[in-house]
This record gives sequence, structure tokens and C-alpha cells, in this order.
Amino acid sequence: MGSAKDAIGFVGLGVMGSSMAGHLLKAGYPLRVYTRTEAKAAALLGAGAVWRESPAALAHECKYVFTMVGYPKDVEEIYFGPKGLIENARPGSYLVDCTTSRPDLAARISAAAAARGLAALDAPVSGGDVGARNAKLTVMVGGAEGDFEAVKGLLGVMGSTVIRQGGPGAGQHTKMANQIAIAANLAGAVEAITYAAAAGLDPRTVLASIGSGSAGSWQLNSMAPRMLDGDFAPGFYAKHLLKDLGIALDSARAMNLDLPLLGLAEKLFAKLCDAGYGDEGTQALYLMYEKRSAAGAEN
Repeated sequence: MGSAKDAIGFVGLGVMGSSMAGHLLKAGYPLRVYTRTEAKAAALLGAGAVWRESPAALAHECKYVFTMVGYPKDVEEIYFGPKGLIENARPGSYLVDCTTSRPDLAARISAAAAARGLAALDAPVSGGDVGARNAKLTVMVGGAEGDFEAVKGLLGVMGSTVIRQGGPGAGQHTKMANQIAIAANLAGAVEAITYAAAAGLDPRTVLASIGSGSAGSWQLNSMAPRMLDGDFAPGFYAKHLLKDLGIALDSARAMNLDLPLLGLAEKLFAKLCDAGYGDEGTQALYLMYEKRSAAGAEN
């Protein structure tokens, strides 16, 4: 773990990144930040973080740089090219991508970084907005063991479970497994409460029975009440889960795997996003079923 003298850079200050960067700042690390919309950095700047006008400028002075952006194309743009992190980071620096991205891209970043005397790790996270705010994220890491040990302490400032899964890309593969399980569990929770309501039951009373038994899951116990409350605010955007499921499908095909539930979940979230709910939370999947139920009742 770096000392308090080591400047830390953080690129990407969205729903997750702003909280993650804030924990590093509170822990006493000099923090340099960049995000495309500078207004998103206002709270961190007010707390002592320093703005840099580009990822390259940030990389020039930071031994550790964390990135948390939206899509693989954003990751590629930030890491590669004459203005990218790899070309501009100081030798001996550590580049840690916390974005959920492509395993093959993570491996490519690691190889390009190593060629310039840098260490790169893929470290996607799980836990949503609540986990980010409370520093309770699960961090899944891919990279060399020595490099992992060098950044493990910093990752521990932002998360409560930090585990190395293997070499470059292993963190991203682990996150894909996580997203597959989340999507299947979420769809199951939606269908369970939809069924309960159609049968004339009080879904909240049903949850009190099934939530503590073998059917219980984080999705059922945390997301189903939000659905019933009409709370579809994004702890994690539906459009980002769709992106993740697409990556998982591509990776599964590359391994000659047929995963029917994954394919179904990807289709459901594609329909949800096509219907205009991509900027809602993943629990907005309930709205599709609710509308179907209403249409069925009218018929």
C-alpha cells in the first residue's frame, strides 16, 4: 500500500467512482481527479482533491491511478494512444481499472503496460451505490500477485472483500460470473412478486415468508421492496448491466459455452433499454412485467 506521500489519481466520478475516490481522500491520500464532466468532481474538490485536465496530466504525477468509467470503449480511450495512461504514466506506476470491461481488453492493457515498465490490474467491483458509499465493495482482481499485493491495501480502503482471482483478465471473468448470477436472480425475484400479485397475494407478505428461506437472495430481499415502492433510481444502471451481459455472452461464445439463462437475461434487458429504461436501476425490469400484467388484466 502506498504511503501518504504517494499521489493517487482517479479517473471517472460517476455513481460508483465518486464514492470510491472519496474514501481514498478521507484516508489521507493526495488525490488527483479527472472526469469528463467537471461538475461531478465538485464535492471532492471541495474536500481537498485536485483537478487535472486530462488522464495524461493526472498520470504524470501519480504512482497509483484508478479508473472507473462506463464502457470498454471508454477504457480503451483512456488507456491507449498518445494521450492515454499507458503512454503518460511514470515507470513503476500502477494502473488499476475498476470498470466492468472485457477480459481480453484487460489482458491487452496489462501487456502494453508491462512493455513500458508499468503494472496494470483489472479490478471490477460489485456492491452498487450502497457498497461504494459504505466502502463495502467486493473487488475481483486480475494481475500478477506482486502487483496485487502492492495495491491491495488501497483497494481495501474502498472495499471489504478484495480477492485476487488470477492473472490479467481474471478479475473481469469473475465479474462476468457475478453479473450472470445477478441477472438470473433479479429476473427470478421479478417473476416471483409478479406471480404473487397475480394470485391475489400481498407481495410484501409473501416476501416475509420466502425471503428468509432457501429462495432468499440479495436481489429478492433488497430489490423487490424497491420495485414495490416504485423506486427505480439507479444503484446500478440497467444499460450498464445490459453492457455487462453482452460482454459475458461474447466471452462465453469464445469459450464455446451455451448459457441459456444468460442469453434470456440479455434479451430481457435489451427490451428494457429499448423501452427507454436504460437510465433506471436494474430493478426497473419489474416495470416490463407490471405492464404485461396490466395488459393481461384488461384483456
